[in-house]
Amino acid sequence: MKNVAVLLAEGFEEIEALTVVDVLRRAKINCDLISIDKEKVVGAHNIVVEADKLINDDIDNYDMLVFPGGLLGAENLSKNLKVIETIRKFDKLQDKFIAAICASPAMVLTAAGIEEDRYITSYPGDEFENLLKKSNYVDELVVVDGNLITSRGPATSLLFAYKIVDVLGGDSNSLKKGMLWDRLEDEK
Repeated sequence: MKNVAVLLAEGFEEIEALTVVDVLRRAKINCDLISIDKEKVVGAHNIVVEADKLINDDIDNYDMLVFPGGLLGAENLSKNLKVIETIRKFDKLQDKFIAAICASPAMVLTAAGIEEDRYITSYPGDEFENLLKKSNYVDELVVVDGNLITSRGPATSLLFAYKIVDVLGGDSNSLKKGMLWDRLEDEK
């Protein structure tokens, strides 16, 4: 079974973090909330979430790292040396994955220096797109480039989570049906 670490820092975007955790757990993929600082973490909208664990050397045992956005959360993640070191390690290994949404592709992935020549999307706007000048920026909802998955923001959280399930070998189609996503697609 694959193991996923969703990293939390003060100011994280709640919908992006918790949607991923919810969907992965429905898919029977082990998913832990890992705080970079303290057990209880306050999100961007003042929702307090209790982490399953604090970041430590066991982080290397996970198969995927997920970085929710939220401007302050992404900034805090990008300044954490353990986070940056772990991203760089994961990026060099073919069996490890990195997923980032909203502000995190621009802020966290560039802080780790893994964006160059990669196909990446992020929250739209010059502030973020300028940080990704060395990447092949793509204006799409979810983008996969090798072991890297990126997405736009809060509204794309479910699509992002479903893509993570698929990349890890799960079946997002049955989840989509059970969660009524298929009905949304029928409305188009």
